[in-house]
Amino acid sequence: MSTMIGELMTLTIMALALGMDAFSVGLGMGLIRLRMRQIFYIGVTIGLFHIWMPLLGMIIGKLLSDKLGTVASYAGGVLLVVLGIQMMVSSFRHEEESLIKPAGVGLLIFALSVSLDSFSVGLSLGIFGARTAVTIAIFGFMSMVLTWLGLILGRRVQGWLGKYSEALGGSILLAFGIKLLLPL
Repeated sequence: MSTMIGELMTLTIMALALGMDAFSVGLGMGLIRLRMRQIFYIGVTIGLFHIWMPLLGMIIGKLLSDKLGTVASYAGGVLLVVLGIQMMVSSFRHEEESLIKPAGVGLLIFALSVSLDSFSVGLSLGIFGARTAVTIAIFGFMSMVLTWLGLILGRRVQGWLGKYSEALGGSILLAFGIKLLLPL
C-alpha cells in the first residue's frame, strides 16, 4: 500500500512539473485575446496531448532506448521558438488579425509543443514499467488544469498590457523554447 501511495505521489509531482510547462506557455498564449470557450478547448486539447504523448513514449520506451527523449525536447523547443517569433511579429503589425490562432492546426501545434516533454518522460517511465493508465490520467488532468490557470491568468493580464500583451506572450514562448534548446 505504501509503495502505491509513493508511486502516486511521484507521478503527481512529475505531472505537476510537466503541467508547469503548459502553465507557462498558457500564460504567454493567454495574453492574446481568447474567449472562455477557446480557453476551455485549449486546456482539454493540451490535456489530451498530455495523455497521448506519454502513452506513446511509454510504448516506445518499452521498445527503444531513452535517446529519443533529447530529440523530443529539442523539437518542442523549436516549435515554441517559432510560435513565439510569430506572435511577436504579429504584435508589431497594424492588422488586428494574429498569425497564431489557438484553434485548428495552430492549436494542435501549440498542444504538441507543450506536450513533447511528456513524451520524453513517457519514454523513461516505459523503460521502468510505470502503471500506464494511472500515469496518463494524472498527466492529462494536471496539464489541463494548469493550462486553464495559465490561460486565465494571461487573459487577465492582457487587459492591463493592451496591445503589448501579444509581444510579451511571444517573448515568453520564445524564452521558454530557448530554455528547452539550451538546457542549463
